[in-house]
Amino acid sequence: MKTWSSLHYIALLLIIITSGFSYAETKDALAPQSSVKDALALPLHTATIATVSLQESLLFYRDGMGMTVEGPIKLTQSQIDTQRKLWQIPTDIKWETYKLYRKGISQAIQIQLLVLNKPTPTIHDSWNSMELGPFSLGFPNDNTIKLDKKIRDKGFGALNVLESYPIPRTDGTTYQIDETIFNAPDFLHGVAITRGGGMAPLGPIAKDGLGGPAYSAQIIENSPQHLKFYTDVLGLEIRSDREFKSAGDKGAMNLPNGTVFRFAIVYSKGATTGHMLFVDFRNVEPVRPTNKPTIPNIGLGMWTYPVTDINEVLSNAKQYGSEIVSGVVEMDSPMFGKAKVATLRAPNGFLIEVFEAL
Repeated sequence: MKTWSSLHYIALLLIIITSGFSYAETKDALAPQSSVKDALALPLHTATIATVSLQESLLFYRDGMGMTVEGPIKLTQSQIDTQRKLWQIPTDIKWETYKLYRKGISQAIQIQLLVLNKPTPTIHDSWNSMELGPFSLGFPNDNTIKLDKKIRDKGFGALNVLESYPIPRTDGTTYQIDETIFNAPDFLHGVAITRGGGMAPLGPIAKDGLGGPAYSAQIIENSPQHLKFYTDVLGLEIRSDREFKSAGDKGAMNLPNGTVFRFAIVYSKGATTGHMLFVDFRNVEPVRPTNKPTIPNIGLGMWTYPVTDINEVLSNAKQYGSEIVSGVVEMDSPMFGKAKVATLRAPNGFLIEVFEAL
C-alpha cells in the first residue's frame, strides 16, 4: 500500500484523465477502453449549488476562479413549477437562478446557482474533509501559485498551504504539480491545480489561464452500493479503483495520520473529462453531517447528466431500487435547453438530474 497525501494521488490520476495527450504514448491503464457511442450518461454537465450568499459566491467563482455569470435568469411560472416538482422544493422557498460557466470552453462543467429567499439547513456543518457528502469542484489553471494568492487575498482559506511536488513521467523524469484545496462558500471546496514542466493542463484552459470545473468529488461510505448505482443506473464506468494510505496531517486534506481510503474514479464511457471522484474511508469513521446532501439544502446538492435514453435510465433505476423523485417531464431549461428531464436519488440521498435533449 503506497503512502501519499490523498491530494498527491488525486493529482497523479487526474494528469491522464483530463489532459488530452496520447493515451497510447503514456501507456496509461486509465485509457478509455469503451466508446462514447456506447455511453448512456454523458460527462457531468451541471453542478447545482443552493446558497443565500450571492456576493460571496460571485467573489469566489467569478472574481476568483474567473467564471462568467449570467443572471438572475428570468423564468416563466411553468419553468419554476416544473423545477419545483423535479427538485422537491417546498412552496415556501423561492429562488433566483444564476448560470456560471467557463467562457469559450464547452467541456467545462456549469454551475447552476440557486439563490434562495431564506436560509435552509446546510449540507455540511464545516469544511472538515472527513464529512460525508459532496466535497469539491476542480479547477485546472496555468498558475496555481498566482491563483492561490489571489483567492487568499479575497479572504478565502484552504485545507492546507499550497502543495508543490514532483510527479514522474513515463521516461523517469519528473515535472511539478502545484495544488490548493480552497474553502469555498457554503462549506464546499474548490481545487486549483497546475501541471508544470511543459505538460498539458488537466482540462481545457481559457486565454486568461483559468479553466474548469473539470470534475467533482464526494466523500461516501458503502462504496460498493454507491458505485453500483453510478454504473448500473447511469451506465458510467469505473476507470480506476484503488486503496491508499494517506499522509495524514501532512497531506492537503489534513486527514488523521494512518487514514486508509478507497479511491474510485468514475467516467462516462469514452470520456476524458467531466468525471467524478469517490473517497470511502476504510479505517476511520467519517463525519456525518446533520442534514441531507440535496437541494434545497445549502451547498452542492445536485449533479446533472445528459443521457442518450432517459427511459433506459429510469428502467435501470427501478431495477436497482433507486428513489425516483420525478418521472419524465418536458421543459425548457436555462442550463441545457429543451429536453425530457427526470430526477432520482443516489444511495446517500444526493439528487441526480438526467435530461435527454429534444
